[in-house]
Amino acid sequence: MRCVIARFPFDLTRSGVLESMKGIEPEPVTGESVLIGRRHYPAKQVGEVVTRQDRRDFSAGEVLRAMSRLGFTCRTLPEAARACVDSPLQRAFAMLGTPLSG
Repeated sequence: MRCVIARFPFDLTRSGVLESMKGIEPEPVTGESVLIGRRHYPAKQVGEVVTRQDRRDFSAGEVLRAMSRLGFTCRTLPEAARACVDSPLQRAFAMLGTPLSG
């Protein structure tokens, strides 16, 4: 299947992705992920391994679209989890027990 990741065209196959990810240890998943085999990989890690490009050059969404078209199970971070993430300033105020005003 032909797909575009980071403005470059790639011809990806399901078997090619499985072969590329064989022996790769998954990093901790904190956001979007792809289920390859029995392991959940961060989308950016999959994109980096499969395309051999720096993960700053593409978005997780590009990888998720390509992997889902190949038949892999993809997961996104639920909206509720995104809303609960505090900023460093909010966490500092919470640790101090001081309400954040303003």
